[in-house]
Amino acid sequence: MPIIPPFQGSKKFVSNILEGTGTGASFSIAAINFIDDAGLTVTSFPTTFTYYLLYINGVLQLDNSSSVSATAINLPDGDTLDPSVPIMIEFIIR
Repeated sequence: MPIIPPFQGSKKFVSNILEGTGTGASFSIAAINFIDDAGLTVTSFPTTFTYYLLYINGVLQLDNSSSVSATAINLPDGDTLDPSVPIMIEFIIR
């Protein structure tokens, strides 16, 4: 049974596919192309988090559909999606 910390917070960031660069496996969206809950431009993603949830067009994605760093999220083959598709990342932080 996993130990659940007594307090967990979250940070949410939103953008769209249009902001991404690259093709195929190298497609990514830089953190600076996202806005946070307050509507402010993001400088970087959290570097310490328990896990993150990725929503593409409002649909929760599987763990293997992305990877994230402090500066970008990588979405293999994300360039095949319509440019207006919204992306939301929610980091769960303890």
